[in-house]
Amino acid sequence: MQSVRVAFVVSELTPYAKTGGLADVGEALSRALAELGHDVRVFVPLYDTIDRDGLSIEKRFETEAFDLWEGTLPRSKVPVYFVDCPRFFSRGSLYTNDPDEPLRFALFCHAVVQSCQRLVFAPQIFHLNDWQTSLVPVLLETTYAWDRLFEGAKTVLTIHNLGYQGVFGAEAIERMDIPDSSHFDEHDRGAGVVNLLKTGISHADHLTTVSPTYAREIQTEEQGFGLDGLLRHRSGRLTGILNGVDYGEWDPENDEHIPYRYSAETIRLKKQNKVKLLQELGLASSSPDADPPLIGMVSRLSAQKGIELLPRALPDFLARHDSSLAVLGTGERAYEEFFSMLEKRFPGRVRFYRGFNNRLAHWIEAGADMFLMPSRYEPCGLNQMYSLRYGTVPVVRKTGGLADSVQQFDPATGEGHGIVFEHYTASGVQWGLERAIELYGDTASWDRMVQNAMACDFSWAGPAARYSDIYRELLIH
Repeated sequence: MQSVRVAFVVSELTPYAKTGGLADVGEALSRALAELGHDVRVFVPLYDTIDRDGLSIEKRFETEAFDLWEGTLPRSKVPVYFVDCPRFFSRGSLYTNDPDEPLRFALFCHAVVQSCQRLVFAPQIFHLNDWQTSLVPVLLETTYAWDRLFEGAKTVLTIHNLGYQGVFGAEAIERMDIPDSSHFDEHDRGAGVVNLLKTGISHADHLTTVSPTYAREIQTEEQGFGLDGLLRHRSGRLTGILNGVDYGEWDPENDEHIPYRYSAETIRLKKQNKVKLLQELGLASSSPDADPPLIGMVSRLSAQKGIELLPRALPDFLARHDSSLAVLGTGERAYEEFFSMLEKRFPGRVRFYRGFNNRLAHWIEAGADMFLMPSRYEPCGLNQMYSLRYGTVPVVRKTGGLADSVQQFDPATGEGHGIVFEHYTASGVQWGLERAIELYGDTASWDRMVQNAMACDFSWAGPAARYSDIYRELLIH
């Protein structure tokens, strides 16, 4: 297999800096690409939220604008280059609403290219991720077009969530050190704005997004967030590749965060995790002999995640069914208040943990019987794939990566491994949960569905091979 030199450019990276799944993808995909034999170098800002004392890094060089530090991605030999610029990255958070937000990541993009120059590293592929890195194609066409180090280099831009586009005032263009403003959309400039993601989509050699269904959805007016026309225009250069799962971190057989480790062959131990989790959360069965289902949720509490449907769906469902609910998450205040209210209305049956707790996230995956994801849209989603691995039946809406990774279970054939509802309504959520409850009462069907789920393979080997194919095709043509 042809080895490709890849500069993997990302604004967050597990285990250093994370706000969402992008960080996990950055870590796992870069490692998987390296395992295929590619020369992968990862670039990420050195935020002040990163614990430098816990880092094993050394300074490579200093410039007037930034310093560059080098470390190694855990469980790999992949170099990680940290762009150190306290002026822009000492803000107490990864992303801000500060007026200079576009300049922060413009500096990051410049720093990546300049670092490659100083390291004498000639990437054949710049693999970019979301709007924060979308200026790189323009920089290669303009500011750094003179440098033969990048001759023949191609750019791949992965869209993780089209809802975040990096839209700012057009005056930022003059301050981003790009000599020709014509590389930015003329209509946007006339309206006094610049859209960095649109700029990247227009100039990257190839576009990917994180599931095949999402690649189709973002070309529609409903889910295109104003960029559907551009994406349809570039559809011949747009590929949907379902994200993988890091089974080194998410595998019940080796999970250090759960009381009882188990596999498909020792699935009985999953029940012990449930018992312990119920005790931990103060949840109880209606009677000593009853084993009502436990529904789990680990989510950002936002409208995108479908939380807006739950005030109309869950109270009635819980009133009619002997079941428990464990929710871990944080987000919009109204939704946090809803789950707090639900906990009070159904004492001993609902537990809401506000915030994030990695141990509890793993434990909910291991201890719950089913996992609810009612998303309005979901570019990929990871928790449904974690759930499958843990034998926790996902109840999901048919959208994006949820549609691509969860197959409706059919008791007649014994095929499938989850519950999929189509309509984005409260009644759709209720239908999904009702169907799950019905199957939970059918022991043979439930056991078959759980075994099917645990047999699914969503490792990163397949997606990394797809990206490798795209790299090679770009370099050939």
